Amino acid sequence: MGSFLAYSFMQRAFFAGLFIAITCAILGVFLVLRKDAMLGHGLAHVTFGGVALGLFLNILPLTAALCVAVVAALGIIKLREKAGVYEDTAIGIFSSIGMATGIILASLAGGFNVGLMSYLFGNILAISKTEVWTSMVLTIIAFVTIIVFYQKLLFITFDPDSAKASGIRVRRFESILILLTAVVVVLGMKIVGLLLVTALIVIPAAAGLQIARSFFQAIVISVMVSIFSVSTGLYFAFHLNLPASGSIILLAALFFMLLFSVRMIRMRTGAI
Repeated sequence: MGSFLAYSFMQRAFFAGLFIAITCAILGVFLVLRKDAMLGHGLAHVTFGGVALGLFLNILPLTAALCVAVVAALGIIKLREKAGVYEDTAIGIFSSIGMATGIILASLAGGFNVGLMSYLFGNILAISKTEVWTSMVLTIIAFVTIIVFYQKLLFITFDPDSAKASGIRVRRFESILILLTAVVVVLGMKIVGLLLVTALIVIPAAAGLQIARSFFQAIVISVMVSIFSVSTGLYFAFHLNLPASGSIILLAALFFMLLFSVRMIRMRTGAI
């Protein structure tokens, strides 16, 4: 591990990856239980369009992607509320628009396809100090949000209708989750790429839910799986010259299968 962290670019990737892993795991538990696992997938498609727009206009792709993702998240909320469409339909509409826009811009420009590919598949070499600090701030915001609104978020996750009847502003808290997801998708694309960032949100959360006996325990296990997947994935990527994105996600998937097997054993032995 010492040689692994001897290089500054790997140090930035390691710490940014840890912060993003924590945020993805926390949000992932809520999204999986709310059956919104595809939200990250849809926002990743939208972010692709934002990255292409940034490269096309010769501005910072991360800034363009973040702006586009946040606008799309707000658009999904408004379309769901005003047009009366289901959330998955709204996600499908915006993700299709984002992907189509990105394809057209890439075709028109023709000269930034290499740069665009780095965002699709991740690029740990390009992580800056600013992105590390941004990842840390996002993690703190997500962590504080969960602590402050834990009971309300728990309520709207399991029974949104009763939560609304009790006076909780369900739409407001759903909007917070959607906006946080949009931001974490943008930041996560540098670690695992847009094609796999949804997996970093969903797989550790699904793994934690296999054996957790409480909601809080599910969050803790998911965070542990996510952190270990990112840190070990980066280690293997460095020493074995493998793609970091694929290494991280395959490790997370391995943990999911392991914990799923534990759950099956428990069920057969009557331990659950």
